[in-house]
Amino acid sequence: MLPTTSRGRTSSSSTSRANSSTFPHYLRRIIKWQQMDIEYTFWQMLHLCTSPKVVYQHTKYHKQTKNQWARDDPAFVVICSLLLAVAALAYCAAYDHSAGHAVFVVISVLLFHFLISGAGLATCCWFLTNAYLREEAPNSHVVEQRVEWLYAFDVHCNSFFPMFVMLYVIHYFLSPLLVAHGFIPVLLSNLLFMVAASYYHYLNFLGYDVLPFLERTTFFLYPIGAVIVLSPILILSGFNPSRYFMNVYFSQRV
Repeated sequence: MLPTTSRGRTSSSSTSRANSSTFPHYLRRIIKWQQMDIEYTFWQMLHLCTSPKVVYQHTKYHKQTKNQWARDDPAFVVICSLLLAVAALAYCAAYDHSAGHAVFVVISVLLFHFLISGAGLATCCWFLTNAYLREEAPNSHVVEQRVEWLYAFDVHCNSFFPMFVMLYVIHYFLSPLLVAHGFIPVLLSNLLFMVAASYYHYLNFLGYDVLPFLERTTFFLYPIGAVIVLSPILILSGFNPSRYFMNVYFSQRV
C-alpha cells in the first residue's frame, strides 16, 4: 500500500537545471536523424521482448556516463511511432478503403494509444514515485535524487513496445480468428490482451525497480493481479476485446 503522506519535494538546484535543459535538447534531436543511434534502439527493442533486465542494466551504465537516467536520444520514440503508424496503415489496408479514415486512424493511434496516454501514465508514475516511493535521505548531506519525468516516459515507451508487438503485430495476423464469433475467439483474444497488459506492467516495475533510491516498487506489479482476476470474468461474460476495438475503428468491416 502507498503511504498516506508525501515526502518533501525539494531537490538540489543542479539537478533541476539539468532536467530543465535536457528536455529542449531531446526535442531538438527528434528532427536530426544523423544524431540518433538507430542500431542501439533496435537492440533495445529486441531485448525488451526477450531479456528486459539487460536493457535496464544498460540504463545503469547510462546514468554513470551521462549523469541522468533518461535517454538523451529520441530514436526509440521516433522509431516506435513509425512502426505504430505502419501497423495502423496495415489494419486500414485490410479493413478499410477510405484514405481519409486511414489518416484519422493513424493519427488517433499515434496520439491516443501511445503519446498522450503515455504522457499521462508517465506523469502519474513520476508523481507517485517522487511523492511516495523515494527512500528517506539518511542525513541532510546526501544529495536528494528524484525520478526524471523523461525517464518515466522512457519506462512507458519500453513497456509499450512488447505490447505493440503483441496487440498490433501478432494481433494483426490473428485478427481473422480473433474477431470471429464463438467462445474460442473470446478466449484467445482475452488471453492475448491479458499477457500483453501483464507484461507491460512487469516492464514498468523493472524500470522503477532499477532506481536505487526508490523502495516498495512492487507496487507496480499490483495491476497484474487485477488483470488476472478480470480476464476470467470477461471470458465468461463473452466479451471479446479484439472485436470491440476493431469495431471502434472499422465498424462497417468487422
